[in-house]
Amino acid sequence: MIMAEEKMLVPSKSTGSNPYRWVVCALLFFATAIAYMDRQILSLVKSILDTRLHWTNEQFGWVNAAFQGSYALGYLSFGWFIDRLGTKIGYSVSIFVWSIGAIVHSFFSSIGGFVFSRIVLGVGEGGNFPCAIKTVALWFPKSERSLATGLFNSGANIGPMVAPIFIPLIAIRWGWQATFITVGIAGLVWLGAWILVYRAPLKDGAVGRDADAARSSVANPEQPKIPWRSLFGFRQTWALLLAKFLTDPVYWFLLIWLPDFFHKTRGMDIKQSGIYIFAIYTIVTVASIAGSWLPGYFIARGWSVTRSRKTAMFLLACCVVPVLFVTQVGLWPAIILIGLAGAAHQAWAAIVFTTVSDIFPKSAVASVTGIAGMAGAFGGMIFPVVTGRVLDFFAAKNAISNGYNLLFTFCAFAYLVAFAVNHLLAPSFENISREEAG
Repeated sequence: MIMAEEKMLVPSKSTGSNPYRWVVCALLFFATAIAYMDRQILSLVKSILDTRLHWTNEQFGWVNAAFQGSYALGYLSFGWFIDRLGTKIGYSVSIFVWSIGAIVHSFFSSIGGFVFSRIVLGVGEGGNFPCAIKTVALWFPKSERSLATGLFNSGANIGPMVAPIFIPLIAIRWGWQATFITVGIAGLVWLGAWILVYRAPLKDGAVGRDADAARSSVANPEQPKIPWRSLFGFRQTWALLLAKFLTDPVYWFLLIWLPDFFHKTRGMDIKQSGIYIFAIYTIVTVASIAGSWLPGYFIARGWSVTRSRKTAMFLLACCVVPVLFVTQVGLWPAIILIGLAGAAHQAWAAIVFTTVSDIFPKSAVASVTGIAGMAGAFGGMIFPVVTGRVLDFFAAKNAISNGYNLLFTFCAFAYLVAFAVNHLLAPSFENISREEAG
């Protein structure tokens, strides 16, 4: 039986003072940025593909739903896989699959071909967050995990921020196929860096030199082992699962439909909207890091982990509510409201994922992250189809802005509902005891 690298490792307090942990965080950041560039390409070249494929909004929604469904399964399977074979192997397999999935898009010019490509891409990208969250749990102390998660998760903002600048230029100069090939190659380059640079922490906090050295460490006797199926018996698992299911669709909505929103409601083409999308994700990047820093600030002031994280989550949920008015204000106010909502989501997501390592032992972190991420991906799979139907309905009535107003209304209140559900199921973010783990 091959045992997971992390099961044989014992990150100690010395990892919290090892500067190499920030190198690790940088690797996670670039992987996340590449992943979000991959998934942003389709929406950015949609106006080009519209004339070739003649798809409806609902069909476009189904293509994205194919990605979301496979992404959900990838989340679930990679969570289990990473807890058993380790972060280095897990991430390597994940990014290889999603890079090939990105490149494969360039081979097709049919709806069916894009569905297949999105499925491959989704399965591979499902490994990103389970691996990244577990890596943060291994390398960072609790007081830094929310910030570290926020920093690497800002790649989810940088990717969509950079993509609108470069993807249209590549598509116009070399064709839409080149956009997928370019970002796919970027993923393979990252894979080489990951294999060469990343080492897991050993018992003394030093950087592991090889697998044999890692396996020479003594397992941590204080870490309870929870069977995978038993994880569904914990209310805390369902608290995380439902929080992701209710809120992840909001960010997917922004990723997939923002270019179309500017095109249909503001009359902008792919080049004109690029600068505004860049502005939105600039706001998201800066503000989301500040939001992720909040729990650490509260902890430093002597607050408990639970009070710190829940206070930050509630404040962030309130920050999304003003997006309700995005269709009723001018262009730049709309950009600010969308940017604020996106930033609140990213900080919220970073904190929710951080609570996994607050509650569960490291041996189950990737698995629980995979389960919660699967739920979020399923929510994201359903919402694009609903969005497409809503927009087709209102477009037929020549009232597309009303359709977007309805969708942004859902976005505005999703986080307050999710916070209430999460609090009811997990009123405290305390470590599961050995007795509870069985």
